[in-house]
Amino acid sequence: MTRALPRFPGRRTVLAAWLLLLLAALLQLLRTPFAADLSAFLPDRPEPRQQVLIEQLKSGLPSRLLLVGLEGGTAAERADASRRLAQALRAGGRFEQVSNGDTDGWRELGSWLFERRYTLSPAVTPARFTPEGLRDAIDESLSLLGTPAGQAIKPLLERDPTGETQRLAEAMIPPDAPRSEDGVWTSRDGRRAVLLATTRAEGADLDAQAATLAAVRSAFAALQAPALRLQLSGTPVFSVDSRSRIEYEVHLLAAVGLVLVVGLLGLAFASPRAILIAMLPVGTGVLAGIAVVGAVFGNVHGFTLGFGITLIGEAVDYAIYYLIQARRAPGEPAGRGWRAWLRTGWPTLRLGLWTSLCGFAALLFSAFPGLVQLGVFSVAGLVAAALTTRWVLPVLAPDGSPGLGLRRPLGAAARRLVAWLPRARWALLLLGVAALVLSVQRRDLWQTDLASLSPVPREALALDASLRADLGAGDGGALVVVQGPDAQTTLQRAEQAAARLEPLIDGRTLAGFNVVTRLLPSEATQRARLASLPPPEALRGALAEATAGGPLRAERLAPFLAEVDAARRAARIETPDSVRGTPVAPLVDALLQRHPDGHWAALLPLTPAGERLDLAAVERAIADLPSAQALEIGDELARLYQRYLAEARHQALLGALGVVLLIAAWLRSLRRLVGVCLPLALSVLLTVGGFAALGVPLGILHLVGLLLVVAVGSNYALFFDLLRESPDADDDTLASLVLANVATVITFALVACSQIPVLAAIGRVVAPGALLALLLSAAFAPRQGRGKAG
Repeated sequence: MTRALPRFPGRRTVLAAWLLLLLAALLQLLRTPFAADLSAFLPDRPEPRQQVLIEQLKSGLPSRLLLVGLEGGTAAERADASRRLAQALRAGGRFEQVSNGDTDGWRELGSWLFERRYTLSPAVTPARFTPEGLRDAIDESLSLLGTPAGQAIKPLLERDPTGETQRLAEAMIPPDAPRSEDGVWTSRDGRRAVLLATTRAEGADLDAQAATLAAVRSAFAALQAPALRLQLSGTPVFSVDSRSRIEYEVHLLAAVGLVLVVGLLGLAFASPRAILIAMLPVGTGVLAGIAVVGAVFGNVHGFTLGFGITLIGEAVDYAIYYLIQARRAPGEPAGRGWRAWLRTGWPTLRLGLWTSLCGFAALLFSAFPGLVQLGVFSVAGLVAAALTTRWVLPVLAPDGSPGLGLRRPLGAAARRLVAWLPRARWALLLLGVAALVLSVQRRDLWQTDLASLSPVPREALALDASLRADLGAGDGGALVVVQGPDAQTTLQRAEQAAARLEPLIDGRTLAGFNVVTRLLPSEATQRARLASLPPPEALRGALAEATAGGPLRAERLAPFLAEVDAARRAARIETPDSVRGTPVAPLVDALLQRHPDGHWAALLPLTPAGERLDLAAVERAIADLPSAQALEIGDELARLYQRYLAEARHQALLGALGVVLLIAAWLRSLRRLVGVCLPLALSVLLTVGGFAALGVPLGILHLVGLLLVVAVGSNYALFFDLLRESPDADDDTLASLVLANVATVITFALVACSQIPVLAAIGRVVAPGALLALLLSAAFAPRQGRGKAG
């Protein structure tokens, strides 16, 4: 008694449901933004010491720092353009701070510091206002009058004879300050003017960053200086340019891939209608994948979008299998070919789908949003493509493709190749062993870093390094992080950390460091300094004694007495909230941050005295401080990437194990299980061995590519296993397998040519890996049932 076949639902019901789902996905796509920063490749559940680092990369000062260079023309033209450009950028409202060495830009900040000098200067102690302390401080200020700093000191001498403003200004100068010429910053060789700007827009807000960059270019164009060239660099430039580059390449590769696949399908089916139908699972899968990722994450990363191109290679396989295998048996009424496919082809395709889902589902449990996005996209896209093949294609092409194209000669040629390949089994096994040995011997095989994921060209990185060297901006190479439950505790701990680091400057371990408490001391420190200010009569007497016989008479310093008394009476205490909207706010925000969970962190960027920081010495200096950590950014990123890689390997192994268990449950035969899994294992080994032989290091994206090789290859291995029971399907099945494989290889070979490392890495793994999977599946296929041609 034959098993009853399921009834096919009404054509209109299927098409209406499919079109509604496409419309919903399209609406979601239209409101989903695209991202291109590397934050998707940072863990969302980081270790405590990595939390601040990740927040800096996502939205901290490094993500908002813009480096500007002006080349060409004369030195005078560059200096004039630097001043005018800086003025225009400050007036535009898109920047928190614009620095070019011109002191005019610091007037507001200087006034703010001057007014609060008695709570900010670390020299303000009770001893400072004794006759001896006043005498020493006044003598030091007078000694500077004959120096270049004298012009700034002289106007303030009567109001600030102890030089507190001078000390604050000196503390603001970085140890590796840029060279100055004609009153503006210049490069080391003097051939370009340089500026440093901090955008108001968050680093992750690429639309706002793009608008900011456009405003800079517009402001430069308004200078009407044809002899000068504008140079821009920094994270905002990299992020915006990367998004544009990814979008351009994705569109280009998708268009070229579509043309190639359509051409292949044209040769295979010789039917425009069949070609159009074959593309429906692809389009549905890509659209569904992007829509689901957008709904779950709120954005789609360019990496995920680029991966959508690769889905063409696998999703089109489903349509090829159906259009070739859903043929109508001789004498059977028209419109029933899909029933034969549902009985013979769909179970294998469904199992191949499940194996692919097992592989990619492992990525859903990653701590890295980039991998999770990829997993969600792949699962949603493949399910949508498979369901479109299962339900929509039978409505549109119930008897598959009517055109034969090159299918018959292709099937015959494939049959001859399949008959010969088993003779090479032992040679292939030996190659697999050799590849395994070579891969194990290459201990540095998995040694790429996080930078390998970036699409930033080398020329742009070289310009960035050059501008940073001119500006002394560095790349945030090392810092001390101090955390606390509230702002005041954090500021007090930052003061303690700064006190521990000062001896390292004297010992030439550090050239300097920055700390927020130079601008915003803790309330306790501010109150202590205010308490050091003596009453007017006591200060007047001490001042008279300190100036007796000196060149500066006490009578001239009446403004000093008045301002000390005003500061003492006002007792103004600054807090993180009170400095909002003031000129010092951008500097404070860069060094003092409040986290979403309510705790605070103070950052102390370090400048090493030599080429390399002695991190061990810094760690010893702060060892007894609570919640203080020393971080070296490069080492920490490398450690973070290695954690990323180790986790991805673990998940890939779990995905592969899930594939094996699923196939084992389906086949229920150890011999058949080995016959299916051995080609997949050899495909992975030979692919990795090839990279090892070529000396190409592997990283996260190569690992994802290997997972995709297993996912795609499992379909081929399962179909060859099916030939054991269906020898009459040989030629059509072989033709469908070869066409599907060629489509996959073409797609990924095209992706391998991409200039974006994220895409190229996947393409360079999957293109040869998928081809090997087909050939090895044929080589190790069961010998039974390999008879007649169709």
